[in-house]
Amino acid sequence: MRMRNKPWAMDFLSSNEDIVDVESRYAGKIDEFFVKKQPLHIEVGTGMGTFITELASRNPDINYAGIELDKNVMIRVLEKVRELELENVRLLLLDANKIDEYFNEDEVDRVYLNFSDPWPKNRHEKRRLTFSSFLDQYKLILEKDGELHFKTDNRGLFEYSLVSLNQFGMDFHEVILNLHEDEPEDNIRTEYEEKFSAKGNLIYRIKASF
Repeated sequence: MRMRNKPWAMDFLSSNEDIVDVESRYAGKIDEFFVKKQPLHIEVGTGMGTFITELASRNPDINYAGIELDKNVMIRVLEKVRELELENVRLLLLDANKIDEYFNEDEVDRVYLNFSDPWPKNRHEKRRLTFSSFLDQYKLILEKDGELHFKTDNRGLFEYSLVSLNQFGMDFHEVILNLHEDEPEDNIRTEYEEKFSAKGNLIYRIKASF
């Protein structure tokens, strides 16, 4: 998600270090970043933060880490966390390629991938968040029974991800081809999800584990 550049963004994020980690200060010790130790879920790519803040509001007994590389986007997420006074959300300004350097082995209980960039050109395959190199990282940081939850409106990325996860040997717990047809109670709509669904796009969801 691209937003207009804010020259003051880094200074602003750095001044909110109780919620945002911009320098990987808590790499390898993320439990110290939260008020209390609880099960840990991460969202790779936060969008504007609607998903992670709503999820955290519903589940105060779970800690949530939102990973985002765009500092301008993270400002919007930070504002939501502040407004809702969520003690169980922390934000990481982090490249998704480095999550295995930030989190410890078996430390994460769930990974969320919501409406990730589909990178449709073949030469960009390695950038897709369901490419095998990313799956290697998720497998490393997820606990034994940890799950990967994936949503997209992009049929090409959905089909690619099904094949990629299957070739990686993952177990599928749920594959939904039209999430909004009979929408599960546990679904939280992201900003992109609302936008694409309003256009008539089907929403796909996968739940799987290693």
